[in-house]
Amino acid sequence: MKASSKRLLVIFCMDRRLLFARYKSVLLSLGERTTVLCLCGECTRLKSVTSGSASSVYSTRARSLSPISSQPGMCDTAQVANESWRLNHVTGDLFSCPADEALAHCISEDCRMGAGIAVMFKHKFKGLEELKGQKKLVGQCAVLKRGERFVYYLITKKKVSQKPNYDNLRQSLEDMRAHCIQNGVTRISMPRIGCGLDRLKWERVSEILEEVFEPADMSVTVYSLPVKAETLVMKENISR
Repeated sequence: MKASSKRLLVIFCMDRRLLFARYKSVLLSLGERTTVLCLCGECTRLKSVTSGSASSVYSTRARSLSPISSQPGMCDTAQVANESWRLNHVTGDLFSCPADEALAHCISEDCRMGAGIAVMFKHKFKGLEELKGQKKLVGQCAVLKRGERFVYYLITKKKVSQKPNYDNLRQSLEDMRAHCIQNGVTRISMPRIGCGLDRLKWERVSEILEEVFEPADMSVTVYSLPVKAETLVMKENISR
């Protein structure tokens, strides 16, 4: 008698109830030789719905698969968190991020960092002559190595008095991504780049971040100041 072959069911539910409901009858009819793979990376309900009929259940958005926890309401994503794409948002001090995490912010081609968070980068990491010596152009990315981390300077405009556009921002992010991949960087922290004094819209910037970094399975954490503190900083810089 010929043995039945193993089957793989791939779904993408993203915890959307209507979409998930479409799979319910299929999941309940699965045999013991079926593996379920959910691509959303957050799914916690497959285990209970399959009622043990599937031989294994997985959830992943990373390079390797991580079995879903069988405990109701628990999701085992810790194993893949560092390798999968995530856009995290944190309210607080950017420089409080882990010391081995790369940092990034935007500057002009003339490397004048006289306002906003660029001033803090200049004082904290120095290296102005080293940055100028790299002779990076608009759409490229200058880099400093400080301790265990890389510090990225996204060149998004020609002169400090100008405003960047979305194409230049994207190109500089792509240049940074190439350096990250080459040097094994998987985690980057940054402010809301281009959205302070440069006046870009965060909705579009966040879309660009996803388009650039999701294929590379990199984690990006965006730090924002509390609203009152951010308003105060903006007023101080505008008045200069």
